[in-house]
Amino acid sequence: MTWNWQKPGWPQFEWDASRLRKAEERFLLGAGVFAGTVKHLGSGDQEQLTVETISSEAVTTSEIEGEILDRASVQSSIRKQLGLDADNHRVPPAEKGVAEMMVDLYRSSAAPLTDSMIFGWHRMLMKGKTDLIDIGRFRTADEPMQVVSGPAYAPKVRFDAPPSSRVTGKMKRFVKWFNATAPDAAEPLPALTRAGSAHL
Repeated sequence: MTWNWQKPGWPQFEWDASRLRKAEERFLLGAGVFAGTVKHLGSGDQEQLTVETISSEAVTTSEIEGEILDRASVQSSIRKQLGLDADNHRVPPAEKGVAEMMVDLYRSSAAPLTDSMIFGWHRMLMKGKTDLIDIGRFRTADEPMQVVSGPAYAPKVRFDAPPSSRVTGKMKRFVKWFNATAPDAAEPLPALTRAGSAHL
């Protein structure tokens, strides 16, 4: 099987833009309604909505990766990171790390992506972890990185990542593509198209 990163044009995929147009239009309309609604809220409600939105993304994303976080701890840490009033809730390292990362993403979302940003987010996200060799850098281990599912007696490889020796070069190409497709960059892509392609 050929994986996405093995394709010659990676990370510049090809797609039929007309099939995404309606979804993009719905997204922009919804985003406009949301932004307009937020402007009419008081500052306290705006702050709470920001905290709720960031924490929901943090908790949901972590669940996809198999990590269940305490929502109240994440929200408390996000409030502290944003300089808002927060309780004296003791926040575990995982919740503190993901909150720190999400607030940094929120604040720097329009900035060009760099390796140092990615490494910083990784260090934040891995707060409290002691079982990993590569934190805040691209991986260096020789063993393959795979997504595997199924029973132990019949595992199925769902994805095979690039070997560590190729990660730096692949990431350089990805960062260049990502920055070139930003809204104000040379080759801007619609928001959903760019997000979907970045995930691939």
